[in-house]
Amino acid sequence: MTHIYFVRHARPNFENHDDRTRELTPEGLRDREMVTRYFTGKPVDAVLSSPYKRAYDTVKHLADARGLAVIPVEAFRERRVDSVWIDDFNAFARRQWVDFNYRLTDGECLREVQERNIGALKCVLEEHAGQSVVIGSHGTAVGTILHHFNPAFGYEDFRLIQSVMPLIVHLAFEGTTLAFSELIDPLKQE
Repeated sequence: MTHIYFVRHARPNFENHDDRTRELTPEGLRDREMVTRYFTGKPVDAVLSSPYKRAYDTVKHLADARGLAVIPVEAFRERRVDSVWIDDFNAFARRQWVDFNYRLTDGECLREVQERNIGALKCVLEEHAGQSVVIGSHGTAVGTILHHFNPAFGYEDFRLIQSVMPLIVHLAFEGTTLAFSELIDPLKQE
């Protein structure tokens, strides 16, 4: 069995509107330690991540504790919303979840995000068969992955996970077939 743990990043600094460089807040830096604690006693064979700073830094603490490098994977990045900041993100997100092909002029639709992330996940399943892999990720990216395996996962489900930072999504696979999944809030594991 292959175990994939998507770790949605800890709390970021929303004052930084640059998606790639948005850093963790002091609270986020503390909370990533909960992620590391969650994996105590669990095997971790590899740590991959979106190249975005908040996702990378969330799993780097775990990688450092295990003596592993964090391998950035561009395909696991968050979706591009647009070249400008969106003030009403919830209205935008709702529209995207209703229409997986909806996007702003300079952004990605959820179908594109899903295809990119599922393609990368398939590569991980091939390369790391039988291993336990942690992947630093993002809320929308993880949501589209969950939707791929369970098409009933929609906007309201996304809203439930949207404020959980960090969040761990454990997916276990027999080959490339999903055997089970679970959502873990490491802050409630204490």
